Amino acid sequence: MNITPDTIVYFHLGPLEVSATILFTWVVIGILLIISFLATRRLTSEPHMSRWQNILETLISYMRTQIREITHQDPDRYLPFIGTLFLFIMVSNALTIVPYYHPPTGSLYTTGALAICVFLAVPFYGITNRGFGYFRHYIKPSVFMLPFNIISEVSRTLALAVRLFGNVMSGTMIVAILLSIAPLFLPIVMQALGLLIGLIQAYIFAILATVYIASATRVQEEKENGEEKQKIE
Repeated sequence: MNITPDTIVYFHLGPLEVSATILFTWVVIGILLIISFLATRRLTSEPHMSRWQNILETLISYMRTQIREITHQDPDRYLPFIGTLFLFIMVSNALTIVPYYHPPTGSLYTTGALAICVFLAVPFYGITNRGFGYFRHYIKPSVFMLPFNIISEVSRTLALAVRLFGNVMSGTMIVAILLSIAPLFLPIVMQALGLLIGLIQAYIFAILATVYIASATRVQEEKENGEEKQKIE
């Protein structure tokens, strides 16, 4: 039993080892590209739209609502990033019902890369909204808080990666153990439960990323609202 798909090597491309993590990451990306093509090739504003477009619009509408409720800002500036994270993790986890599939989110390298993307996105959106004044929060309420605030940023990034990795890996291992003990009905139930947990993990990861971005951008929003309020008074 393999704990992580990194240990499963299918073939080599020169010096590159193509492990299950890399291979199935390519598979997930390919599936997302195909779905995007099917959903957008015949876009229409007519009531009778394609099934793919209907599903995509419903999903995007839901994500926009969630982002707006968390950030209290225009969700369109964050939707491409948050939406991509959610869809990638969701499809990666949903495919666990396919035999011989190994979710790339079961690799700490993959979850670490996703968490690093969030780590970099937070200051990017913070600077975009607040300018380089964003970095002032690292020395508040005192300059002595700088190392602690940096440690806080790094630790929550690590927590994002480990949380997703741990949940996906543990679910895969439990199903594998049950397949060896009771190979008939119980693993089917556990796979369905694992699928549900995987979708929940995609949701939690996207929500936490949104919360971190909102914390980096909302200060400026509140400041602008306060200035407008003072002008009115």
